[in-house]
Amino acid sequence: MRSHELTLGRSFGVTFDHGEDFYPALAEFCRSHDIRGGYIPSFIAGFSHVDLVGTCDQLKNPAAPVWSRVHLRNVEAFGAGTLAYDPETGQIQPHIHVAVGLKEYSATGHTSHLLGAHVQFLTEMLVIEVTHPRIRRTPDPDLFDVPLLQFE
Repeated sequence: MRSHELTLGRSFGVTFDHGEDFYPALAEFCRSHDIRGGYIPSFIAGFSHVDLVGTCDQLKNPAAPVWSRVHLRNVEAFGAGTLAYDPETGQIQPHIHVAVGLKEYSATGHTSHLLGAHVQFLTEMLVIEVTHPRIRRTPDPDLFDVPLLQFE
């Protein structure tokens, strides 16, 4: 286990517009406000389509991460996550998980890592900036190169 006391900065309420590509819009928000680390305690969203980590195939190694995607349409979502920053690329690195319900199938649910989404009607989010320590994601070679959150 690792832990670090966090110094919090600004708090933001962010709304995304209908039709926006979720991750590029989130990256633009972080760029325009110079967010280099933070967390998203929760958000609600309607998505016209989402890509989540998942598979219907048999796993060769159930302990290994799944890198494939499942595509779903017309969902309601509830999610949360963290924001790290890669100084080498100048890019924000979000790690977001969602629970989604398929509206036209009795809100049948799926829960996983969010790979991509397009906003349908609305996305309402809280973002809390972390000013110290720096938050990074470092691939761990002993854990299939999964990028793990690190406090510098």
